[in-house]
Amino acid sequence: MRLYVSSVVSALLLLLGFPFIMTKVVKSFSECSQFFFNGQPPVIPGVLESSVSKDYVLICQKYMKEYRFATLYDTANKIPIFSAYKFTGIKTGRPDVPWKIERQLEPSGNEMKVPFVSQASNSEYKGLEKLNRGHLFPNCHAADDHTAASTFTLTNVVPQRISFNSGTWGTMETIVKDFMIKHCRDKDDINKVLAYVLTGAVPGNNKLKERVNIPSHMWTVFCCYHKTKKSFISNAHWAENKDDNEDPVQSTSRGKRQGKGKKGKKTIPQISLKDLEESLRKTWPNIKLFDGCGEVVTLDENLQDKETDQNNCEEMDKQAAAG
Repeated sequence: MRLYVSSVVSALLLLLGFPFIMTKVVKSFSECSQFFFNGQPPVIPGVLESSVSKDYVLICQKYMKEYRFATLYDTANKIPIFSAYKFTGIKTGRPDVPWKIERQLEPSGNEMKVPFVSQASNSEYKGLEKLNRGHLFPNCHAADDHTAASTFTLTNVVPQRISFNSGTWGTMETIVKDFMIKHCRDKDDINKVLAYVLTGAVPGNNKLKERVNIPSHMWTVFCCYHKTKKSFISNAHWAENKDDNEDPVQSTSRGKRQGKGKKGKKTIPQISLKDLEESLRKTWPNIKLFDGCGEVVTLDENLQDKETDQNNCEEMDKQAAAG
């Protein structure tokens, strides 16, 4: 199934026979279970159970003949609930690719035209002053060019506050990335980097251009085998989708406050997998993200101050959102 690019020029290129992205709407995540810890997607009663869903769309995101990540998509709110991916290392730089939309999400037989029935269009992100496209699977966490390019689909983004996206959220993505590179390994091959990541958004009460839901909160959690602890560990983050300068601190449901990095940067508080699930249960009762992932670890926030990081997520978020 084709992911159609959301620009006239790119559409013409497709018609002229240029390579296009393929993806697949599936009945069960069992078709791309490799992106979930122990092959098990989250359990969200009434939304996603036993790898299937009645009211939400399951997408195995495919590019260059390979599955790259998985997305649970909410067509009513026109945003993803989460994207799941394997972190296996990084590439450098941002891919120069157009943003895409998903043809199979639209009613069969309908002509593709803006506004789309079941998803956001690129035009809805144009001309905004305080919001932009926030990746769930960030291209700065991609291990190669093809995987990075695959993240540039509107089924993988939500309306995110600009200062939050390229500020504390991007800083957190860099901290998490650096930790996973340093400590997370494939249990069966200690020489390979491997972590399972879930990143999602909680639908809010406001809409972008009266169509696309603006999330109230964003969250992320990873599970991996720690190379020195010799056990599976997890770490999570949860934050309100608001401008970084709106409040001096943020709080989680457990009252942990947002802190400062070594150079005075604001940071999103680290929380446990259990605390994250408790926060999400206000929206989705009895949600279970990872089954069997163990010890909670604290990340080294000094890693956030690598100003010369070749794959700095804050800078790449600015470029990706603006492209």
